[in-house]
Amino acid sequence: DEEGAGDLRCGSDPVTPEEAVAAAFRDEWGQVVATLIRVTGDWDLAEECAQDAFAQALDRWRRDGVPRRPGAWLTTTARHRAMDVLRREAVGARKLQEAAMLTAPEEPYDDSGVQDDRLRLIFTCCHPALHIEARVALTLRTHAGLTTPEIARAFLVPEATMAQRLVRAKKKIRHAGIPYRVPPAHLLPERTTGVLGVLYLLFNEGYAATSGADLVRRNLCAEAIRLARVLAGLMPDEPEALGLLALLLLHDARRETRVDAAGELVTLEDQDRTAWDHAEAEEGAKLLETALRRGRPGPYQIQAAIAACHTTAATAKDTDWADIAALYGELLRFVPSAVVRLNRAVAVGMAEGPDAGLALVADLEREGELSGYHLLPATRADLLRRSGRTTEAARAYERALQLVENDAERNFLEKRLAECRSA
Repeated sequence: DEEGAGDLRCGSDPVTPEEAVAAAFRDEWGQVVATLIRVTGDWDLAEECAQDAFAQALDRWRRDGVPRRPGAWLTTTARHRAMDVLRREAVGARKLQEAAMLTAPEEPYDDSGVQDDRLRLIFTCCHPALHIEARVALTLRTHAGLTTPEIARAFLVPEATMAQRLVRAKKKIRHAGIPYRVPPAHLLPERTTGVLGVLYLLFNEGYAATSGADLVRRNLCAEAIRLARVLAGLMPDEPEALGLLALLLLHDARRETRVDAAGELVTLEDQDRTAWDHAEAEEGAKLLETALRRGRPGPYQIQAAIAACHTTAATAKDTDWADIAALYGELLRFVPSAVVRLNRAVAVGMAEGPDAGLALVADLEREGELSGYHLLPATRADLLRRSGRTTEAARAYERALQLVENDAERNFLEKRLAECRSA
């Protein structure tokens, strides 16, 4: 509702309309779109009307003040917009019935017992009729509000390719009549891989944003963890669901120390370990133990084990890099990707010396799969810096700076470059 306009406050600090709209987009986009998809069944219309509602909010909130419940205001405004569109386009009883659905208060029948539009959205996007990459990309677009360029960077594909993938996925859902629901228990396993992948990438985009001023987008991290908890509750016997939740908690435990007070990136070895959320890390470690006892290891459990190696080390020097390198080798059995190989190169470089890591990075450079990925030259630069080859490191940092999109990471790389040039 639009009732309750007035200053929106975060603690005791007033928030401007511009800040309120930005915060609402981060926090409410997925809920608004998910609700509109449920009541209209039209994915494109849902996104269009949600965008219109956020555009209206900027003007209206400047004039009338920010409502006490921004999410409710946005949802109501978007629903009204959708009603107008459907009425205008109505050509018969079917369209009129769709418009009437917008005012229907009852929830659709869902035999899973889960009444969460956002979780319904993820499971709908992850229907097995869709290609796995399309499942993940569509959910990131509709649920998290990521732009097509952001999703394309996450998948390391051209923007045009990703745009076509999203269009095809929406058409497939519409033409195949894929239901908007959390499936019953006996159908959950066939959706597991896609849903876990969505939550993993959702958290990653929050933990290390592909672009923009902020390295960390806390709302995406929190939403990924919330949904991972719901999923683990739905599938208590699935070790990978527990492994994913463990992984997210172990990473999130370090979140507040990844940037300093000025918003500058702080590397893992320089983070204040006393400021980590040790309760969250302990919960993650216990969940990992529970998952591993099931005797069915998978990629999320292995990644959680790697994260646990970091969080259990008292100091950076105590990190068991040899164990981490071995775990990355095991991860490659499940996920034989160039990004995993790059992470293993870092671990090998830390365990066996920079030259050993550089040899693995050189293999990746020759293959070219990560040619547009800024962390490839950044990794080479760091290993060269550690080996004392600062002139070569500077050139690698310059290449990384040509590719990086995130402002916090760019600032960090510029500092490293300056250090190498002055050495």
